[in-house]
Amino acid sequence: MATPPRRPTNPFEAAEAAFKPVKKPAAPIREPSSAPNVRELVSIRIDRAVLDHFQEDGPGWQDRINDALRQFVAAKG
Repeated sequence: MATPPRRPTNPFEAAEAAFKPVKKPAAPIREPSSAPNVRELVSIRIDRAVLDHFQEDGPGWQDRINDALRQFVAAKG
């Protein structure tokens, strides 16, 4: 019985198979937290001047940003 060749017969097809995009699994659907007032870790980009303003009073600057955003949301709604 003949053994198959060690190299693919068509190098172009082998290269295409090697670099074929991998299908990414779908991201799991996240349900909103059921507990009220639970903080969630996020990453956002903020202008340096805005960050300096909230950090100039020292620790607690993230709470101050959250309070300012909460007041903005309450004023809109």
